[in-house]
Amino acid sequence: MTSKVCEQCGATVTADRDDAFGAAFVAHVRAAHPEWAVFPDVGVTNFGEALLRLTGRRERLESIGSIVVAPVTAERIDDWLSFFDHDAFVDNPAWAACYCAEPHLVARGTPPQEVEDEPWQNRRRQMTDLLSSGEAHGYLAYVDGRPAGWVNASKRAACALYRLGPDAEPADDDVISVVCFVIAPPYRRHGVAAALLARVIDDAPSRGVSSIEAYPPTEPRAEDGGNFRGPPSLFLAHGFEAVGVDGVNTVMRRSV
Repeated sequence: MTSKVCEQCGATVTADRDDAFGAAFVAHVRAAHPEWAVFPDVGVTNFGEALLRLTGRRERLESIGSIVVAPVTAERIDDWLSFFDHDAFVDNPAWAACYCAEPHLVARGTPPQEVEDEPWQNRRRQMTDLLSSGEAHGYLAYVDGRPAGWVNASKRAACALYRLGPDAEPADDDVISVVCFVIAPPYRRHGVAAALLARVIDDAPSRGVSSIEAYPPTEPRAEDGGNFRGPPSLFLAHGFEAVGVDGVNTVMRRSV
């Protein structure tokens, strides 16, 4: 028997098996939460199944050990999967299906309401394939041997959400796009994102690019988790300058 408390209403949702919990959660939501009617069944299923696998700590630590940053090569994909499966979105199960695949798979200019939900297992598999092939590139930050944060630092050519096409200047394949940070709740506001960005900058010359770009929100966001593109102050402190606006985000760039 599997059971979880619905944080929206306090009811306990139960299922005979883990793999039946998503359907049980959908049935509960459809019966008890008419305000969720705008969300398709697949999105509600993703939310319910995330409640089972998000087992990491939610509380922020007052202090942490030293931060070690490493690229997600083949031998670290299991660490990356563990981070996204259990820790990255423990305080926000609504986002737990993303696996940072959106920048690669969603075409530039697609309105958010037109991005279709997919089973989280699909996104997990798609991003695993992108990392394994080298098309996607990123880094994990470790604290005391445990994955604490992630940055997606793929080339702009690999990011459908930011790719500009054959007339881009600088060229898409000549730019690293810092598209997303995810820091687990215990490690936020301890310099993990800064350590990740510093490694992106240090490694950039060996990746054969001329520039690094970032896309922080133009309007400040107060919540830690909502700053997944990184705040402008982080990039200003690392030598980036604003070069344009892309929707609700400011495009910031620095030379390698």
